[in-house]
Amino acid sequence: MNSPRRIEVEWLDVLPAEDPRAQRSRRELARVNALMANAGLVAGCLRARGTPASIVELGAGDGRFALRLARALGSAPSGATMTLVDRLPALDADARRGLEALGWRVEIATADVFEWLEAAGPHGAIACNLFLHHFEDEALAQLLALASRRTHRFVACEPRRSNIAGIGARLLGAIGCSAVTRHDAVASVRAGFCDGELTALWPRKAGWATEERARGLFSHVFVAERS
Repeated sequence: MNSPRRIEVEWLDVLPAEDPRAQRSRRELARVNALMANAGLVAGCLRARGTPASIVELGAGDGRFALRLARALGSAPSGATMTLVDRLPALDADARRGLEALGWRVEIATADVFEWLEAAGPHGAIACNLFLHHFEDEALAQLLALASRRTHRFVACEPRRSNIAGIGARLLGAIGCSAVTRHDAVASVRAGFCDGELTALWPRKAGWATEERARGLFSHVFVAERS
């Protein structure tokens, strides 16, 4: 897919949290995420140099991805903390209990991600799942610059902008996904990434190494690590 990124409003971002359509779509997205194995992809990148004891998830939503990530990471390090950042309070109680049962202390930050990054202290790693594609390039460059000041390891798993990913998004109805999920999946692919687009937006600072590539049929993984 050679067309440029196109950011569109995703219905789940504007539906009230209590709307039954939004609740159904969140359940469907959890199923789609599991099929894409995004948690395993992010966990593999985080484990490459040892699981960090302090992990932040930006755009954490209801916390279900954080729980799948914690399960994929295996044993939690001593004193492990998972900080979930989202502008809306939507943490699922079962997700919180699951994280705590796995040995993670959960911290909730209900805040705008830019404001949170401006004020945050250092963390072992920052992770994102299907979050960065919501931002235009200028805002995304700002977000990545702020993140680079708060961690030495950054991992993102995003939609792959490709023809095959677009076809897959349109076929989600075959596994019972609703109109909201089908619409947002297509929009996500159009706003997704390919080639070295995230690397080009990462701040050009000495001491950072980046890796960016397609993973599977639908995912695009970006890793930045301070040497």
